Amino acid sequence: MNQIHPSAIIHKDAELSDGITIGPNCVIEKGVTIGEGTILEINVVIGKDVKIGKENHFFANCVIGSQPQLLRLNPDTKTGGLVIGDNNSFHEQVTVHPSIYPGENTTIGNENFFMVGVHLGHDCIVEDKTVLSNYVQIGGHCLLQTGAWMSGLAASHQFVTIGKWSYVAGLTGVNRDITPFLIVSGLYPQKVRGVNIRGISRAGLGDDVKESVSEAYRRLYRGSKALLKKAKELASEDGLDENVKAMTDAIINSFGHRFGRYRELNRKH
Repeated sequence: MNQIHPSAIIHKDAELSDGITIGPNCVIEKGVTIGEGTILEINVVIGKDVKIGKENHFFANCVIGSQPQLLRLNPDTKTGGLVIGDNNSFHEQVTVHPSIYPGENTTIGNENFFMVGVHLGHDCIVEDKTVLSNYVQIGGHCLLQTGAWMSGLAASHQFVTIGKWSYVAGLTGVNRDITPFLIVSGLYPQKVRGVNIRGISRAGLGDDVKESVSEAYRRLYRGSKALLKKAKELASEDGLDENVKAMTDAIINSFGHRFGRYRELNRKH
């Protein structure tokens, strides 16, 4: 049975599963679908055609799926969608924008945790188990891989990839791709500070992976040889651990674009 406050405004075409809670002054627009067990607290706005999975929690004043912030858009411009998985938390004042391209989506996976004031721009992909702390700002077209953690007030340039189980320190300005499992801080460009041992533990990976990743970090980020050359040498070795391969792949891919953001290679405009 759903619990819907009488002040909520719900479009007649919205599809609501069982066990949903919708609080005061919420607005659910045309074409929205919401999975069972999802909670919308006070003043939550869900824009048109947003698809939401099960057991998500939207705290007060979230705006999910409103029109992207591009100067050339107007209220009649057709845009794409926003698809959200299961068991995500969106704390107060989180904003998420849909794709700017009709037929395409901004996508959010499962078990992600968005703290107060986070913004996720259009055409981003967020995988699973990420943590975005207070007022993290993510530009459009970014990829946040599984387990990435961004601390308070960090921000990313558009088209950046933030590698799996990496950690971005507070106030960091990210303008280049981040290699999986590493800690970065600073801005323009951010600097690699070490291995995210805690992230590896959160991922459920064992001591052997910690050692493999730590050894790869030492080989890649110490010494005077060029990073790309070291990454290619390491990648060519037989029997490479899959997690180390993810690191070398990320480095090699990032060098494919002059600004170190490999997703720029697929830019449409």
